[in-house]
Amino acid sequence: MRVVTLAGEDDFEGWRTAARALAAAGVPPGDIAWQSGAAPDLFGDEAVLPTAAPAFPVPRAFITLAETVICHKDPERFALLYALLLRLRARPRAMEDSADPLLLRLEAMAKAVRRDIHKMHAFLRFREVETGEGPRFIAWFEPDHHVVRAAAPFFVRRFANMRWSILTPALSLHWDMAVLREGPGASRADAPSGDPIEAMWKTYYASIFNPARVKIGAMLKEMPKKYWKNMPETALVGELIKGAQARESAMVAKAAAVVGDNAGKTWDAIRAEAMHCTRCDLYKHATRTVFGEGPLDAEILFVGEQPGDQEDLAGHPFVGPAGQVFDSALADAGIDRRRTYVTNAVKHFKFVPRGKRRIHDKPDGGEIAACRWWLQQELTLVKPAVTVALGATAARSLFGKVVTIGALRGSGHRLPDGGEAWVTVHPSFLLRVRDDREAEYERFVADLKAIAARAEAVGAAA
Repeated sequence: MRVVTLAGEDDFEGWRTAARALAAAGVPPGDIAWQSGAAPDLFGDEAVLPTAAPAFPVPRAFITLAETVICHKDPERFALLYALLLRLRARPRAMEDSADPLLLRLEAMAKAVRRDIHKMHAFLRFREVETGEGPRFIAWFEPDHHVVRAAAPFFVRRFANMRWSILTPALSLHWDMAVLREGPGASRADAPSGDPIEAMWKTYYASIFNPARVKIGAMLKEMPKKYWKNMPETALVGELIKGAQARESAMVAKAAAVVGDNAGKTWDAIRAEAMHCTRCDLYKHATRTVFGEGPLDAEILFVGEQPGDQEDLAGHPFVGPAGQVFDSALADAGIDRRRTYVTNAVKHFKFVPRGKRRIHDKPDGGEIAACRWWLQQELTLVKPAVTVALGATAARSLFGKVVTIGALRGSGHRLPDGGEAWVTVHPSFLLRVRDDREAEYERFVADLKAIAARAEAVGAAA
C-alpha cells in the first residue's frame, strides 16, 4: 500500500501532482491510501513519487470537476477522482458518459460543494468590532465542506475596502485591504454576537418583507435553518410569518382603496423584481439595483448609461457629479426634473476596483442587452412623448444596435417599437471634455430646450 499525504483537505495541486505520477507509474487505485494533514498510516509506505512525472492530456471538464470535488468532505473523493483519471487515460471520452455511476457520484459531490460555496457567500454576516487599527468586520461560519479557500475570492472582491476576518472551525481568513492571510480554526465564541448595525438591518429587513409573497417551503429550501444563527434578520422571521396573513389583508384593502392606479402598482412590482435581478453578473459586485424614478405620466423619459459610485450607494439615479450637471442643464433649459422620468440603460454599477476607489467601467453589449428588458418595462408604463438617450450606451439600448451620437443628435427618431427618441451626450461627457467646455454645455442645454419643445408639441397633439 502506498500512502499519499496531502497538505490540506482541499489540496488540489498536491493531489494532481501525486495522481499524475501514480498514473504514469500504472499504480492501481486499490494500492493507494490518500490522507490529508493526518497522522501517517502505520500500515503503509509513504509513496515515493517521481519528481517530474510526465504530463498527459485530460479534458478540461475533468480538471474543473476535480478542483471542485476536492473540496468535498467525503474522504473517498481523492480515490474516486484518481479512478476516473485512470479511466480517462484508457478512454478519453469517458467524461461524456452521462450514465457512468462514478461520474454521477462525482458530479453530485461537485454540486454539493458549489451549493456550499453559494450558501457561504449568501448567509455569512459580518459584525463590526473596534480594534487598534480601526474597525474590523468579523464573521463566523460553519461550512459543510472544505470550501473556505474556494469561497474567499468573492469576499476579497466584494469587501476589498474593509478589514475583515472569517472564522470557521477548520480555518480562519484575515483580509487587511491588501493581503489575505490564513490562520488556525476558531470557535463561535471567538466571533462577536452582534453589533450596533444589526438593529438597523433588522428594521430594513422587516420593511422589505412582503407578506403576499411568503413561501415558507421555498424559503427553508433556499435558506436552511442551520444558517439562521449567523443572520440577525432571521430572529424576525417567525414573528413576520405569524403576522403575514394580517399584513397581506391590510395590503389588499389599501390597494383596493386606490382607484385607477394600475400603472403604479405594476411599476412597484417591476421595481421589486428588479431589486433581485441576476440577468447578468453585474449584480454580484454592485451594492444594489438602481431603478428609474419619476412620475409615470412624465412627457420626457431620460435614459443614462448606468449608475455611478454615488448612485450605487444612494440607490437613486443621477445624484453624483454628472447628476449635478444634469440638474443644472435641466434648470437652464426650463425643464422641471420632478416632471421627468429618469433611469439608466443598465441598472447595476459596473466598476474596476483601484485601491479604495471604484472606477467606472463601461457596460458591454451583453450587459446592455440583459438590462434592456427592465428599460422596456419602464417605457411601456410611462409612455413618454419623447425618450432621450443620454450617451451612446443609452442609444444602443433604445435602438437595439450600435449608433453614433453625432449622426442622430439634434432631431427625433422613431424607435423600433414605436415612440420618438432623441439622442444627446451624457452629462458625464461635460465633466470630461477639456476644450470649449462652456460651449459644449450650452449645446447640451440647447438640445434639452429642443426636446422640451418637441415633448410639449407631441403631448398637445395626442
